[in-house]
Amino acid sequence: MIIILKEQPEKTQFDNLVTWLKSMNLKIHLSEGEKTTILGLVGDTSEIDPDLINALDIVEAVRRISEPYKNANRKFHPLDTVIEAGEHGESKIGGGNFGLIAGPCSVESEEQVLEIAEKVKASGAGFLRGGAFKPRTSPYSFQGMRGTGIEILLKAKQITGLPIVTEIMDMSQIELFEDVDVIQVGARNMQNFEMLKELGHIDKPILLKRGLSSTMEELLMSAEYIMAGGNEKVILCERGIRTFETATRNTLDLSIVPLLKEKTHLPVIVDPSHATGIRELVLPMAMAAAAAGADGLMIEVHNDPEHALCDGPQSLTPAQFDTVAAAVRKIRDVVSAPEGGR
Repeated sequence: MIIILKEQPEKTQFDNLVTWLKSMNLKIHLSEGEKTTILGLVGDTSEIDPDLINALDIVEAVRRISEPYKNANRKFHPLDTVIEAGEHGESKIGGGNFGLIAGPCSVESEEQVLEIAEKVKASGAGFLRGGAFKPRTSPYSFQGMRGTGIEILLKAKQITGLPIVTEIMDMSQIELFEDVDVIQVGARNMQNFEMLKELGHIDKPILLKRGLSSTMEELLMSAEYIMAGGNEKVILCERGIRTFETATRNTLDLSIVPLLKEKTHLPVIVDPSHATGIRELVLPMAMAAAAAGADGLMIEVHNDPEHALCDGPQSLTPAQFDTVAAAVRKIRDVVSAPEGGR
């Protein structure tokens, strides 16, 4: 249920309403815009009489929400959420801020990461990605450098200033992520609800990837698990889903981008590298994602893709990433231009 208040509600009446709602064991999500204040009620609202609330002088309207996700719902929070990272919050995603996240699939050496970090930053990346813990289908594949990998990423952060994004595999690793700027939850862990609950108690952005066979509502409900714990800093990532098609690694579902933007206030980014698994498809899919309204991109970049320990066929060289970044900027200029300027 949401309660839409009239402009500049009288403070005493507002406080009394909030106190009464809290006495009914409801969690209140407050969203304040320039002219509208919305109270989103989370909990059992079945005993609340909407007509009683609607009769109050400060109330404009009362509406019940049918969707099971509440905190992630745009009806609760009409304004876009902006995720900030970096020492001074200079890297942003959402609310018109387009975030480029780039780096190797896996951390292989300090020299590799530092070289890539400097080059992707020069091309316009605002975040450095790199896998320290790697979920692999085969137990015999490279599993990542683990704690040493995070140390290398942190050194790259210190030198370049780029906030880092890396994936957590299990909550037993959380102490290693103290200085990580954005914690990634991979597709295989999207419905690891116990992990999501724990991440809900952390004051740090969480990049939540869509599961391989998950629906939009399942993705939003996973975000809800994090937000219900108090952490509202969630970034949603479309990374392709499993279909009958075998020509690409996954099937990139770009239709979910504008649909999610309609349903939720959370930033939505796209990972064309994992979605396609083919280097030559990253550029056109990155451009298409920007045209579809994505708030950012996550792209794998390697200084020597042919000898990469993980996902070399889908990784771009720094020069190729520079081309993608420039093309995406042009697309962004077009889709964000005022109607009269097109």
